[in-house]
Amino acid sequence: MATQFQEMVWQKLTEIPVGSVVTYGELARAVGKPRAARAVGSACGANPNLVAVPCHRVVATNGQVGHYAGGTDAKIQLLRKEGIQIQDKKIINFETVQFHWN
Repeated sequence: MATQFQEMVWQKLTEIPVGSVVTYGELARAVGKPRAARAVGSACGANPNLVAVPCHRVVATNGQVGHYAGGTDAKIQLLRKEGIQIQDKKIINFETVQFHWN
């Protein structure tokens, strides 16, 4: 059974366009909990549907790809498939692929 917070995070994840990423902090702000970046990470880790809810698009503030329930290598492959350039587990074109809610 998912918590209300997890449901909010998962819903917001579906709004991130293909080929874009958000930081854990940005996603926390988008769900109205600006201090909950770690909780966002936990919600991503509890995501029951990695295909429909793209938690692979959530990355660290410094551009590191971070963790993924399906494994870091799988996350890197998914991001690369979407056109995101990665070297040494860090997004090269980080500023140009960041998504922000208005």
